[in-house]
Amino acid sequence: MSVPTIAIPTQNLVRLGLRTSHTIHYQLTSDELIADTLRIGEGVLNNTGALVINTGEFTGRSPKDKFIVKDEITTDTINWNEFNIPLAENYFDIIFNKVTDYLNKRPEIWVRDAYACADERYRLNIRVINEKPWNNLFASNMFIRPVEDELDSFKPEWHILSAPGLRLNPQEAGTRQHNAAVVSFKHKMILIAGTGYTGEIKKGIFTVLNYLLPHLKGVLSMHCSANMGENGDTALFFGLSGTGKTTLSADPDRMLIGDDEHGWAQNNIFNFEGGCYAKTIDLSEEKEPDIFNAIRSGALVENTGFIPGTNRIDFSNSTITENTRVSYPLHFISNAAEPSIGEIPRNIFFLTCDAYGVLPPISKLTPAQAMYQFISGYTAKVAGTETGITEPKSTFSACFGAPFLPLHPGRYAAMLGDKLRKHQVRVWLVNTGWTGGPYGIGSRMKLSYTRAMIAAALEGQLENVDLETDQVFGFQIPTSCPNVPSSILAPRNTWADKRAYEEKAIVLAKQFIKNFDQYAEGVSKEILEAAPRVQFT
Repeated sequence: MSVPTIAIPTQNLVRLGLRTSHTIHYQLTSDELIADTLRIGEGVLNNTGALVINTGEFTGRSPKDKFIVKDEITTDTINWNEFNIPLAENYFDIIFNKVTDYLNKRPEIWVRDAYACADERYRLNIRVINEKPWNNLFASNMFIRPVEDELDSFKPEWHILSAPGLRLNPQEAGTRQHNAAVVSFKHKMILIAGTGYTGEIKKGIFTVLNYLLPHLKGVLSMHCSANMGENGDTALFFGLSGTGKTTLSADPDRMLIGDDEHGWAQNNIFNFEGGCYAKTIDLSEEKEPDIFNAIRSGALVENTGFIPGTNRIDFSNSTITENTRVSYPLHFISNAAEPSIGEIPRNIFFLTCDAYGVLPPISKLTPAQAMYQFISGYTAKVAGTETGITEPKSTFSACFGAPFLPLHPGRYAAMLGDKLRKHQVRVWLVNTGWTGGPYGIGSRMKLSYTRAMIAAALEGQLENVDLETDQVFGFQIPTSCPNVPSSILAPRNTWADKRAYEEKAIVLAKQFIKNFDQYAEGVSKEILEAAPRVQFT
């Protein structure tokens, strides 16, 4: 049994209804948590010493099974929708009792104190109680780790109780099926039952911060990565999965502030997390050396396969899932900023993987266009990624993170717009997808070109070049960029069939407009007027 060097907070656990007569592992090191995982037979080590586990039935989040308790705090403040699903208070009580009863019957549990938000003014103290040691390792990697002296006076504000092995009765618990992730703002608690997918822990707290910070603190919460140059210039990167958010923010010439969740306060940008949670499908040392080299002792790798006969990970293996992941502490990245705080951003990049091949590889946005694109949160899936998809399929996720936004997207966009104007921030739309035609005809934009365009924007090299206006979307497209062929900058010029380009651009523009209808009542006239034009002039 692992012996903690810090006193176990038993009094607080008793208040939660947890008995303390069984084995409680408190604040274990990563080495101890790895040893416990190996001891119970739920993980193996790869050739670099990373812990490799299988999360079980769920290898990703289950958005339809995430609930927010509807009570006097949330009834009139939450934007109830397909992601913010209400749960009656009596069902929360039932699930809470089920979770605590279940954990009380386990022979051992793992408890960890940590916090979110690198800016101490907004710090959120969290206590995580896990059925599984590898879930606790994930929490250690992803939240900010207190030093031992801080634990003496640590008082948790929020609790996360995670019981992957508990299968709920949907009729009794008011849930859709046997698993659920439940957020209660009244009880300041997140209950996770029936799923071992670690991302539910991280995104539960992200959902909480997306409510507390904008609603109560005046801080814009953002689903983005952030990095910083030697002179302190900060850049933000927004983008859905597959657009290059993690890859492009991991720049060897810039310090990484964080790869996923940040707050924009009055005078700074700060990371919510103490670690990174990166996709590993098709990972290579050549393309993403920082992530590749972070897979070592202390890292937690999820749902990958091995090269037969070895303990070397086969990063191309998607047998279990395409959503293979690794979590690791931020300091595993050699150029991570410490603390994870940056200055007000000078540049913001909205990343999209446009499989239609009609959006420019880089274009400059007005504040109104930025807010419109921010609320739209566009990318496109390509054929073959899901059953039944035979051609590119548009995907829109408000503010590049709809599943985690308790408030109306217009609230976040209005805050962003105010900050863009106040600080004169440059906003760029970057297409990391296709050029010269749609998926199947055109080709994927070279990563070297995308990096060159972002570098040029960061260094101010696009400020004095000639711009031309995209006829459908209204973006300002640079006519030249260092280290990038001018021939690829205007997407229409890259298509052999110009008529086909115009038709496809209008198809995509109409999809933008149709998607935005659901937000029209919650945004300003200025934002509405930044919509694409569906006719050429």
